[in-house]
Amino acid sequence: MEGGEEILKIFAGSLRRILERAPVSFEKLQEVRLRVGMPFLCRLDGREYGFTGEGAPKACGMGQDPALYRVSGREVRETLEYAGNYSLYAYEEEFRQGYLTIQGGHRIGVMGKAVTEKGSIRAMRHISFLNIRLAHQITGCAEKLLPWLWEGGQLQNTLIVSPPGGGKTTMLRDVIRLLSTGTRASPGMNISVADERSELAACYQGIPQNDMGIRTDVLDGCPKAQGLSMLIRTMSPAAVAADEIGSREDLEAVREAGRCGCKVLATAHGASLEEIREKEGFGELFGERFFGRYLVLSGRREPGKLLAVHEGAGKLLWKAGAGHGD
Repeated sequence: MEGGEEILKIFAGSLRRILERAPVSFEKLQEVRLRVGMPFLCRLDGREYGFTGEGAPKACGMGQDPALYRVSGREVRETLEYAGNYSLYAYEEEFRQGYLTIQGGHRIGVMGKAVTEKGSIRAMRHISFLNIRLAHQITGCAEKLLPWLWEGGQLQNTLIVSPPGGGKTTMLRDVIRLLSTGTRASPGMNISVADERSELAACYQGIPQNDMGIRTDVLDGCPKAQGLSMLIRTMSPAAVAADEIGSREDLEAVREAGRCGCKVLATAHGASLEEIREKEGFGELFGERFFGRYLVLSGRREPGKLLAVHEGAGKLLWKAGAGHGD
């Protein structure tokens, strides 16, 4: 594999050797999947591939390809130990939420047997499934969105909408960076980020691994609703940001941020504005015209592609391929 020497170190030796021989670019590698007894798979430039034992990638279709290398339980355990620097007990809180963030901002989804207590997950045991999501910050990708965030010289409360894998987190991260550092069109502003699952700043030991701009403060690993409230009280932000809002608590915290005079930048799962309006809680915010802008992105096949821009009442301001004023 070309590049990515740091990420290679977290894999079990046998898997590392396969990746080292693979004729793929680290920059195009999006995720690597380990499932005990199942093929060694990756997502590369938007397509899924399996690896042979010699490191040759093969496009995956239906059925079981006997040529693909299969992952063992030992390889999953060894990979997890390397990723956690042999101190997995230090990551127990993250494990309860099903993930582990490592240096470089890369994130490992962790699944196995959940140990519960009084209805809450206390620990994760017999881990058999890992999803290593490679962090590739795309600086500048949100520049095309910036003109839509303003109206009458005022930043608008903005919701970025896309299906899973559509690029909304990547876009929000770059919007934060641009607004925080400042552009020729607007001076920089203080932005506070409630990064519940470490997906925006990708903090490692409290330090963002992604460039979040020079005026950004990050509260890492705290539930969004509680985090937004803490940030507003303590950091005096001009704007707050959160990824994947959706619960009743999230939406009330967002509304409270607006009452406090903060602008809100957020993302939510959805394929269209209509789908968002039908979700519990979002309909109320829509009726209040809380968000002045809705930016709808494409799905996994074209992540980051802007499909439509709506204003607060739902009027279509722009649509891909149709020009302005549609």
